[in-house]
Amino acid sequence: MADSISDFITIIRNASRARKEACTSKYANIYLKIGDILKQEGFIRDIEKTENESGRAVIRVTLKYVEDQPAITGLKRVSKPGRRLYYQHREIPRILGGIGVGILTTSKGLMNDREARRQQIGGEFLCAVW
Repeated sequence: MADSISDFITIIRNASRARKEACTSKYANIYLKIGDILKQEGFIRDIEKTENESGRAVIRVTLKYVEDQPAITGLKRVSKPGRRLYYQHREIPRILGGIGVGILTTSKGLMNDREARRQQIGGEFLCAVW
């Protein structure tokens, strides 16, 4: 059983730790939406859909650094294929007391944990970023 979301998260985490300027991953709509949330929250500089040399669609993530330190200090997959974690809006855990961001997939699409609590929507807790 493959976990493609985990692969995408690992690509970003490894590139950030290696202090790369950017990284690329295969294209999927969910990756683009996860990247959009990371960009809105200020963890990455940019995310865009491009094509590689063979003409296949890929996602290019431009990483962000603050004073030569990665903006992403931690990126963790929470819900996994072997153990799915679903939360009601009142039960959604806070990441580092609200400093970090949780990404959930809900009935209204992907959103961060604060937005899910505000809209009173629960869902599957995909990953945590801090």
